[in-house]
Amino acid sequence: MLQNNSLLAQLKQQIRDTTPRAEGVIKATEKGFGFLETDSGESYFVPPPAMKQVLHGDRVEAVIHENGDKKSVEPEKLIEAGLDRFVARVQKREDRLAVVPDHPSIRNVLKARIKNSLDETTIADGDWVVARLVRHPLKENDRGFFTQIDELVAKSDDPTVPWRVTLARHALEQECPDAGTEWPLHDEGLTREDLTAQPFFTIDGEKTRDMDDALHVEALESGGWRLSVAIADPTAYVEEGHAADLEARTRAFTVYLPGQNVTMLPEQLADDLCSLWEGQERPALACSLDINADGSLGDYRFFAANVKSHAKLVYDRVSDWIEGQGDWAPADNIAEQLKALRDLTEARTAWRNEHALVFKDRPDYVFDLDEAGNVLGIRTEDRRIANRMIEESMIAANACCADFLAKHIGHGIFNVHRAFEPEKAESAQEFLATQEIEVAQEALTELAHYKELKRALESRDDAWLDARLRRFQGFTSMSAQPGPHFGLGLPAYATWTSPIRKYGDMVNHRLIKRVLKGEQAPAEASQQLTEQLTERRRLNRMAERDVKDWLYVRYLTPAAQNQDAFDAEIMAINRGGMRVRLLENGATAFVPAPLMHSDRTKVVIDDKEGRIQIEGEERYKLGDNVRVALTEAREETRSLVAKPTA
Repeated sequence: MLQNNSLLAQLKQQIRDTTPRAEGVIKATEKGFGFLETDSGESYFVPPPAMKQVLHGDRVEAVIHENGDKKSVEPEKLIEAGLDRFVARVQKREDRLAVVPDHPSIRNVLKARIKNSLDETTIADGDWVVARLVRHPLKENDRGFFTQIDELVAKSDDPTVPWRVTLARHALEQECPDAGTEWPLHDEGLTREDLTAQPFFTIDGEKTRDMDDALHVEALESGGWRLSVAIADPTAYVEEGHAADLEARTRAFTVYLPGQNVTMLPEQLADDLCSLWEGQERPALACSLDINADGSLGDYRFFAANVKSHAKLVYDRVSDWIEGQGDWAPADNIAEQLKALRDLTEARTAWRNEHALVFKDRPDYVFDLDEAGNVLGIRTEDRRIANRMIEESMIAANACCADFLAKHIGHGIFNVHRAFEPEKAESAQEFLATQEIEVAQEALTELAHYKELKRALESRDDAWLDARLRRFQGFTSMSAQPGPHFGLGLPAYATWTSPIRKYGDMVNHRLIKRVLKGEQAPAEASQQLTEQLTERRRLNRMAERDVKDWLYVRYLTPAAQNQDAFDAEIMAINRGGMRVRLLENGATAFVPAPLMHSDRTKVVIDDKEGRIQIEGEERYKLGDNVRVALTEAREETRSLVAKPTA
């Protein structure tokens, strides 16, 4: 008997070994079937019965079935679940409790139980919760999907649902940190220079409360300018290892959402004690830097100081005044500085255009909300001269910080950006060759050569080429070691100008202070910290995008009902259609292939090349401007659907 069982097991193993298999990620569709996408780019059909055993995003091993020239797969083994912790809506039917994941590609109703510490009577149908997947049909001894509700996020009628659900989805804090008790100013053993009589000024948004940079600028008789940058000093109040410091380290950044900010530091510090309010004396970490007449950086000096802002200025008013518009005017001692800062900015921008790189200006889209969170309107804010004045000042100050830390300590928190991911550089080189742009490998990996390439590409003014290249480009990351920032065209870049909002800037403040006091620097930041900072910045940006998508859908629902038309830019093309950005308000919408032509077979999409043909003629490509009409606004998926108008 034992021998027969052994032979049977061997036979099963032989069958298994000879059965063709595939490993990949499940992609679900709205029609009940799905696809298994392999890492090598192959795609296999998953029939509806088999899809009941998996969820969108699951990585599985599947058996390949062949029927003539058609192939399908049957998932057999779960490698990694696509769902773990997730946000969902409660579904209560009689005595049965279930949840529906808040995911555009997952429609499954999953059985649920409530965590013991929660009161089941407080959770009702339609409420928003955080849940975990605890059973999966492809796991051994699990017969079906089963979840556990761990947290109530918001009641179904809560007006703050978009904010609470989004923050919960990304596991970000819902509230500002506890203010604690008192915040004494610590004696750090620093000599602070008294600059309170110097007329420093701030330029921010009208409603900004956490003002962390103030400027003073003077034109030099020898040519050029001396720019003094005073930065708020939260590390003068928050000692390393203090509870507020540990909380700031966890949060890493202030989260800025339309209508709501979730601060990194307690509001008492961020918006009051540290903020450089007009007329209030504040401790600061400062840098005095010389900028030559040609815009290049000269000598600089870091030091501790006490400062007082003499004017709280607003971007638009300053821009209007410089451009000769409006009826607002600054005091004489500020007006002289603003003119000098304008001249400095133009010189600095010209220098960076020639010797570094300058980002193309893109407008910001600002939501005007009422107290209930309803969108009253969306304003377009262009990058005007006052915005550029502050931006150039901060870039110069941060370049000095990078140089200072590299020379005196050898480490810190640096923003490192590689133009192309190393593993994609060769593919990028091959792609450029197809566009008759022959480049050596070092043009993609070495800063000096890359700057030449970037200027040559920008001179083409080819939106399609720019969009296609983004597929190969890398992301900015935080590093303890100095490294080039290809996006800015600088050999190193370390921010210290936003310590109220960024924990990495607090770290750099403490390092600068160590040098000023002649103390030995601590060990460099751990990889765990730099990865944490990088990841939290990614999550914050996703949260901002998600809240905006929700508000866009609510705001544009009447436009979709009326099928209003908008000018748009093609951002992305995939095999299902194209994603566009509405130029009037910044919303993104998806244009599915069936809405491009009544006969889907006449629409040919090349998602790798970013081009779409209709009836054999190229009609759309990445970067094109198009006219689209909104057709649907789907709040359940926070998505807009559009169709071409011609």
